[in-house]
Amino acid sequence: MESMYEKLMELPLFQGVSRDKLSELIEKTPFHFVKYNKGQQIVSANDNCTHIRFIISGDVRIDISSTNRRVAVSETLSGPDVIGADYLFGRNTFYPFNATALTECGILQIVKADFINILMSDKVFLFNMLNMLSRNSQKSTFGIMALSSGSIAERLAFIVTSLTQKGSKDIKIVYKQKDLCSILGVQRSSLIHALEKMNIDGVIDYTMTEIKVNSREALLEILHSED
Repeated sequence: MESMYEKLMELPLFQGVSRDKLSELIEKTPFHFVKYNKGQQIVSANDNCTHIRFIISGDVRIDISSTNRRVAVSETLSGPDVIGADYLFGRNTFYPFNATALTECGILQIVKADFINILMSDKVFLFNMLNMLSRNSQKSTFGIMALSSGSIAERLAFIVTSLTQKGSKDIKIVYKQKDLCSILGVQRSSLIHALEKMNIDGVIDYTMTEIKVNSREALLEILHSED
């Protein structure tokens, strides 16, 4: 039980919460711990988000693709992290991605109504959730103009950082050149030139059908530093 308390207190929702408060919460709230085997589906695209899901152990692969499935972005999340918290509230509460257990995984699920009670029970829980949602919504602040007037590197950085979470790893884009060029609004030769420069700078590795992001932080630096 000691190690479980430690794991829970590392989760984004429970950071800064006292052990006594967490013990009280566990006694009053139904916490559902679910184990998934490697390769098992956790969430499917278009599923309604009825629970908040925290990764307690293992790795989860997130895959999101365009409607024609010709451009797809994937990332790996590990504990302690949360799966799609942005979709628990708001007008659209449907997951836009698939989440699959990359290894054997332990997931903490809390049903929405119970989670709302948690948020209302203590300001620390509420602030943690608001900070998480605000951080995600503010992604667009630094990059929205890049879609219309920024460099190709900025546009690509904005798309990738908007579709992935802080701390994610093994980020990949699988694409057809024609479709990626269309999304970025550039010519093929310009795309290849930009990818080559980003490769030389160590930000990405790429082939004609796949881009592997070596550093999500470097993509964020591109958004913050380029004119």
